[in-house]
Amino acid sequence: MEKPQKNTIFEVLDVEQIDRDIFRGPVVKSLLQRTFGGQVAAQTLVAATRTVDPAYKVHSLHGYFVAPGRSTEPTVFMVDRVRDGKSFCSRQVKAVQDGRAIFIMQASFHRTGDEGIEHSDRMRDVPNPEDIVMDYSSMRHNTQILLEEWSDWDIRVVPNDKFEHNPYTPSQQVVWFRSKAALPDDDTFHVCTLAYMSDMTLLHSAMVPHEGVTVQEASLDHAMWFLRPFRADEWLLYDQVSPSAANGRALTHGRIFDRAGNLVAVVTQEGLTRNLKPGVQSLPFTKDAGAHTPSR
Repeated sequence: MEKPQKNTIFEVLDVEQIDRDIFRGPVVKSLLQRTFGGQVAAQTLVAATRTVDPAYKVHSLHGYFVAPGRSTEPTVFMVDRVRDGKSFCSRQVKAVQDGRAIFIMQASFHRTGDEGIEHSDRMRDVPNPEDIVMDYSSMRHNTQILLEEWSDWDIRVVPNDKFEHNPYTPSQQVVWFRSKAALPDDDTFHVCTLAYMSDMTLLHSAMVPHEGVTVQEASLDHAMWFLRPFRADEWLLYDQVSPSAANGRALTHGRIFDRAGNLVAVVTQEGLTRNLKPGVQSLPFTKDAGAHTPSR
């Protein structure tokens, strides 16, 4: 299929194999000084999948952001084939820049065809994405820049008064999102794409009850479980909560449903939400970022 010129997920996932278990991710133009965490996670997962027989599909990943990456430099991924079993395969991948690890991931793959018990959480009753109109003019400048960074994606935050809240959860946010461009009919491509998407907006769910507060933000770790088939170019509902924020860190959790209400993935992430020190930016952007506003 012809690659759309404006959909950078094709560039992000275009990971080059340079040795048997060594891969290199391209530099993707960014308004962020630090490499977007979703990009690192997605490229790391691509490298892992390239070393696994297609009969096995990724069902979970666990990653740690151990150092900030530089968005102006490529990243090298070194894969360790931990185990190849009859039902499961395991991989450990280290993402490296200038000889220093910036991200470490463990991924598990399961052979397709197993059967067992079935049940699932239900999706919240929320407005359809077509009925949500985003007011970009009222958003913080940092949020506007991030939306420009993610302009290949249709992101629509459900208004706080348009869904029923769980009274036992202090911080909740619900987001519809999808790729604007059509993606290939390749399950692995959609899984790696969702790994990229899953880092968008999740940490901000911890800030919902702290309106007007500015903190230093960064992803610290990221875990995902892929439960059922989905397409990342069709509407997905990201139901997010933050069970706790303390000691400069916030724990966030997200359930991702397809439009039919099927639970397709679950995400858990802890992020840095430390009070800003003088001279420290909440999110470090490039010099060009200040001139950008969302082109929605």
